[in-house]
Amino acid sequence: MLPSQMNKKYQILKDIFGHDKFRSFQEEVVDCILANQDVLTILPTGGGKSLCYQLPTLLMSGTTVVISPLIALMQDQIKALNDLNISAEMISSATSNDENSFTLQKLLNGELKFIYVAPERFSSNEFVGVLQRININYFVIDEAHCVSAWGHEFRAEYRNLDRLKRFFPNTAICAFTATATKKVEADISQSLNLQNPRHFRAKTVRDNLDIKVEPRIANGKTQILNFLKTHKGLCGIIYTFTRKEAESTAEFLSESGYSAKAYHAGLSNDRKNEVFSDFVYEKIDIVVATIAFGMGIDKSNIRFVIHTSLPKTLENYYQEIGRAGRDGEMSYVYMLYSKSDEVKRKIQIEEAIDDGYKQTGLDKLEFMYRYCVSNNCRHKMIAGYFEDEIETCKTLCDNCTKGEVAQVDMSVDAQKLLSAIYRSEQRFGLNHIIDILRGSKNQKLLEFGHDKLSVYNLGADKSKNEWIAIADKLIDIQALTLGEFRALKISSLGLEILKGKEKLLIDSDKLGIASKIQEEETELSFDELIYERFRTLRREIALENEVPAYVIFGDKTLKEFALKLPITKEQMLDINGVGLVKYEKYGETFLNLSKEIKEEFSEKLENKEPLKKLTKTYLETFELLNDGKSVEEIAQIRDLGLTSVLGHISVLFEHEKISKEKKEELLKPLEIPQNIANWIEEGLKLDSFKELRQHLYLYEYLSKES
Repeated sequence: MLPSQMNKKYQILKDIFGHDKFRSFQEEVVDCILANQDVLTILPTGGGKSLCYQLPTLLMSGTTVVISPLIALMQDQIKALNDLNISAEMISSATSNDENSFTLQKLLNGELKFIYVAPERFSSNEFVGVLQRININYFVIDEAHCVSAWGHEFRAEYRNLDRLKRFFPNTAICAFTATATKKVEADISQSLNLQNPRHFRAKTVRDNLDIKVEPRIANGKTQILNFLKTHKGLCGIIYTFTRKEAESTAEFLSESGYSAKAYHAGLSNDRKNEVFSDFVYEKIDIVVATIAFGMGIDKSNIRFVIHTSLPKTLENYYQEIGRAGRDGEMSYVYMLYSKSDEVKRKIQIEEAIDDGYKQTGLDKLEFMYRYCVSNNCRHKMIAGYFEDEIETCKTLCDNCTKGEVAQVDMSVDAQKLLSAIYRSEQRFGLNHIIDILRGSKNQKLLEFGHDKLSVYNLGADKSKNEWIAIADKLIDIQALTLGEFRALKISSLGLEILKGKEKLLIDSDKLGIASKIQEEETELSFDELIYERFRTLRREIALENEVPAYVIFGDKTLKEFALKLPITKEQMLDINGVGLVKYEKYGETFLNLSKEIKEEFSEKLENKEPLKKLTKTYLETFELLNDGKSVEEIAQIRDLGLTSVLGHISVLFEHEKISKEKKEELLKPLEIPQNIANWIEEGLKLDSFKELRQHLYLYEYLSKES
């Protein structure tokens, strides 16, 4: 890459996209694209993949062709690009023939930097012929996992894309996805005929997602309400199993004072567009949806995702929870599940025609259920599924943060269950075994003569859910395995438990003995009220300009506005997410509000000392402090500057995580010699920090020379 091109790359990053630096892997991908290399990039949702292919286009003379599976996703991307004064259009079934013809003419005239199309277009030789007449920078394939039959969302139309390398052998292909196992990754590369592609795979962990999973009580609506009460004012998605459930839950939330609407495939296109638009433009806070509200949700400031039932695969789950916190801000993931969900999902899979798919589907479902009932770190389990190794999150999932939970000795009941499996010759599934233990008169049970077994009716004192919890734990520790037709098989560990040589301890919350969730009524703080003022302004501008609210400025940028209250152009441009283009469009309006707030609350602003949120980075430092690490050791372990760690300690002290004595103990080894302190204090009397820095550099240089 030429030095001039390198400099322009950083200039575009700041002026157009409003960022001071690239995120993980972004710059490497950009450089590969500029070098005309095929690229396969796996970035978690919210990892900034759009910038990877949007930025290099602005350094190239032609048009970039973006292949995307959903019209809604294309529309959002185009609006965001147009808002940055970048020419982008789409050709789709949602636009008329006349509109498509007009777009094609603009494409042929070289007037577009981006053209968005669905994969179906590449079945048309006529369309391929049009593309052969223009200067194509490169092809972008979004949601590339759809090309693989091993993926969770295989789409046959994506197979047409193997034509790209036949018709455009010298044009680079850049494939992007958020979800791909190593097997799927290899299949994508082969199916698209990528030539010596560069592979980039980011860590799967999303360190701004707080994950919680609970057994569903009744219909789960009370649990949902409790969750929303402790996360006031946030926008999010609630996924349900059925359309009927989506409708009833949305109605329930509306009656409870929340702005919520249902979205599912049974609605008219006009109604779906209305709900989608209301959510994007922040007219409503919550969408209650089936998986029809899936890929293509590009709203960056979704703060929570709730599942009211078991997703069918971990890929689906990871993709869906990935819609929360795409802007990097802290967000929340909550799932309710029951054993009945697994049964319903199995029925769906059993109806599949392909036997190979059936087994794959059942295996994926089994892992999904194991994920729910496991006591292991949620983030670590997700990473492991995608063949990624990470440490336990410690602070970002319910299993890592629940602390001491009372354990119940269920060894005797486990022996009963294992005995029932053994005496029925390890040929039956869990429901049949529970029927034996609870004394069911089930016809199948009677036909096999299992009402004559010594364990028949021996577990009638336990509910079905309690027996499921015991079985789940036995499977989780591999005391039980699943054989053909989901029949339960006893392992060597299971035999040890059956003989009374090993115990089975289960966390009380897994047995449904956990205490009731406390409802938390909270008032908005002063800082939150100011943030809401900026959020309201953003919503008004979005509606006026007919662009999604988050396209104006992201939540993170708004929070910086609320904290810093900029009143000059320079102050605003210093905030991450504000570039020259955005400033020219919206800057003055936000500056005026900032000045208004400063005048309105001048006295309160002078006296307030905002308390920073106790985010993951502070908690990680707290963990290391608890492990007895010094400030210098923490800085080294976390690859942070000493001042950053000292800042963390101040925040932890403000939140009363550490005492005054502990703080002083930590700082004592860092005392500056008096002669140096005097010199620095003298330096602070200089007219500017620039002058001080010059003196400091000089001091450092002379010290080295001596």
